[in-house]
Amino acid sequence: MADITPSSMAAQLATSYTARAQSLLTAQTKQAQATGTALNKLQTALAAFDSALGALSASSTKSLVQRNATFSTTGYASATANAMAQPGNYALFVEQVATTHQVALEDLPAVPVSLGGPLVVQLADGTNFTVILTSADMNGDGSISQAEIARAINQADENKGKVTASTVTTGGTTQLVLTSGQSGLQGRITLDATGLPSSPLKTALSSGGNDLIAASDAVVWFGQPVTGIRLQQGSNTVTAIDGISITLTKAMQAGDAPLSLTVASDNAGTSANVQKFVDAYNALKKSLDELTANGNESTSRAAFASDPGVRALRDRLSLILRQSYGGQTLAQFGISANRNGALTLDSEKLQKAVAAQPDGLDTLFGNTGITTASGALGAFHSAVKNWTDVSSGHLKQRKTSLETQQKSLTARQARLDAQYDTAYTRYLNQFSQLQKLQSLMSDNSNLLSHLGTT
Repeated sequence: MADITPSSMAAQLATSYTARAQSLLTAQTKQAQATGTALNKLQTALAAFDSALGALSASSTKSLVQRNATFSTTGYASATANAMAQPGNYALFVEQVATTHQVALEDLPAVPVSLGGPLVVQLADGTNFTVILTSADMNGDGSISQAEIARAINQADENKGKVTASTVTTGGTTQLVLTSGQSGLQGRITLDATGLPSSPLKTALSSGGNDLIAASDAVVWFGQPVTGIRLQQGSNTVTAIDGISITLTKAMQAGDAPLSLTVASDNAGTSANVQKFVDAYNALKKSLDELTANGNESTSRAAFASDPGVRALRDRLSLILRQSYGGQTLAQFGISANRNGALTLDSEKLQKAVAAQPDGLDTLFGNTGITTASGALGAFHSAVKNWTDVSSGHLKQRKTSLETQQKSLTARQARLDAQYDTAYTRYLNQFSQLQKLQSLMSDNSNLLSHLGTT
C-alpha cells in the first residue's frame, strides 16, 4: 500500500470541493476588473474630447475663422483680428501713445509717528484712498521711513492696485516712487497731505514730487492726421474697428505717412482649427471602436462589445454629425465621414464655404456654454456630459454599481476561502488518521512477518 501524504491529499480534495465555485468567481472577478479598466479608458477618452470641444467653443471674442492683421511698417503698433473683421486695408496714424503716470518724491524725511496722519492718494478719474501713516511704523522704532510709507500705501484697504509704491536708491539718494495702476490722463496721481500735522514730511508730500513719466492719453487718427477720424483714450489697446484689436507701442513723427493695416483671411489658421475638431472626434471614435470590438482569432472580445449603452453613445455621436445647426451642416464646410466612420476635412471646400458665409462656421459649431450651449459643439458636449457628469452621469452610476459588485465578489471570495480552509482541515484530519492507521498496520505486518521467520 502506497504511503499517504495527508497535506497533499487534503489540498487536492479541498481544491476539487471548491473548484467549480472558484472558477465562476474568478471569471466574474476578471470581468469586473476588465469593466473597471474599460470605464477608466472611456472616461479618459470622453474627457479629452470634451476638453477639445471647450477649446474650440466660439464666443464674442473667439472664432474658428481666423484673420491675419498686419501693418505695413513695424514698431508702432500690432493687431489681431477675428471673424467679425472685414478683410481690407485701413489707414492709421499714431500721434501719441498712452503712458502711465509715475512720480518720485526724493529723500522724504523720517518723522516721529506722532507727525503721521491720514494721507489721501487721488487719481484724476476721481477715485482715491486713504493711508493712515500713524500705523506705518512696522519696526517699532518710533519713526516713519520712506520704506514704511511705501508699504502702508501698498497695503491700504482701498488701494486694490490703484497705485503701487516702491523705494529706489541711487547715488546715496532714496526716492519714494508711485506708479499709477491705469494708463492715460485719468490715471494721474496727486497727494493730499492736508490731514498731516505740520512737519517736513507734510511739506515734502505736498510738493507733488517730480514726474518720471507724465500721464498722457493715446491719440490715434484713422486716416490722415487732422482730416481723419481722431480717437483719444487712456489705453493703448484700440478696438474701434469691429473685429480688430490694435495695440499701440510707439508714436509716429509729424509728416510720416499713415500706417497701412491689412486684414485678410487666414485660411491655414481656420483649417487648423477645424482639423482640431476632426482629430478629437476621430480619437474618441477609435477609443469607442476598441472598447466595443467583438474580437477575433487573434484578439480578445472587448469589455463593452455587447454593451447597449456604449453602443448607443457611439450611435448618438454619429447622428450628431449629420444634423443641421442654424441651417448649416458639417458636410457643407468640408467635414465628412469615410466608410469606417472616421472624419476627414476638405480644406478647399471649407475655404469656399467660409468665403461665402463668414459667420456660418461659428454658427455651425456654436459653443459649449453652461446655459447657452449651441451648434454641433453644444450637441456633442451634451451627449458627453450625460456620461461624464460627476453627480448623475452614466460613468458615475456604472462605477458605483461596479464598486458594489466588486465588494460582493471580495466577500464571496472570503467565504469561499473559508470553505476551502474548512474542507482542507477536515480532509487533513481524516488522512492524518488514515496515515496513522496505515503506519500501525505496517508495523503489525512487519511484526507478524518476523514471528513467522522465527
